[in-house]
Amino acid sequence: MSKSELLRAAHIDAIAVPRHVAIIMDGNGRWAAARGLPRAEGHRRGVEALRRTVRAAGDLGIQFLTIFSFSAENWSRPSTEIRELMMLLRRFVRHDLAELHSNGVRVRVIGERENLADDIRRLLDEAEQLTKNNDKLVLVVAFNYGARQEIARAAQRLAAAVSAGDLAVSAVTADKLASYLDAPDLPDPDLIIRTSGEQRLSNFLLWQAAYSELVFVPIYWPDFDHATLESAITEYRRRERRFGGLVARTGS
Repeated sequence: MSKSELLRAAHIDAIAVPRHVAIIMDGNGRWAAARGLPRAEGHRRGVEALRRTVRAAGDLGIQFLTIFSFSAENWSRPSTEIRELMMLLRRFVRHDLAELHSNGVRVRVIGERENLADDIRRLLDEAEQLTKNNDKLVLVVAFNYGARQEIARAAQRLAAAVSAGDLAVSAVTADKLASYLDAPDLPDPDLIIRTSGEQRLSNFLLWQAAYSELVFVPIYWPDFDHATLESAITEYRRRERRFGGLVARTGS
């Protein structure tokens, strides 16, 4: 192992990195408004922040990074803004997928895909297929996603299994329902970060967040960077995780 790799490993060990970090990327529009810029510019700068954050997560040794990129409720925004967001998604996948792949990032997508435009659905499928064997970092993209909707889909699948006689009613448990969620093989997030100072989950990973540590940072998403992520992890390390029982400390 090289000297730089040894230093990086020592740094990662020193900050006790959570295995799974999820981020609600909030405040693009307000960032732009504060600077007298159009909302579209805030979204473009938000994509730059996402690039920085994915690289930082890989550098810090985070294994799973989930981002709330587009919620099921976002369709109510003005059509011009939705077109801009879809264009940015297309650009991100087309321009960044090769770099993600070369850096060992595996892309997973959660959320409803049935009603998406065909080209968007193909791009998401392509990203997952191309990177499916990568193992450095799993980037989970919550797109057209809502946690209540995800739980409802899981309940429908569970009910269908019971109705078909494949599952007994007595076998319906919390663990069984969780196995019908969009990505049941992923670990629950240890840490959920929300930018812009808002302090709520906004229909994000409601089931998976049952015992997550929540950190709310005052900056808008376009200003998020490596230092902000490390600061949130430092705050995470100060917490005592009880999981309903005895204390489990996150750091020293």
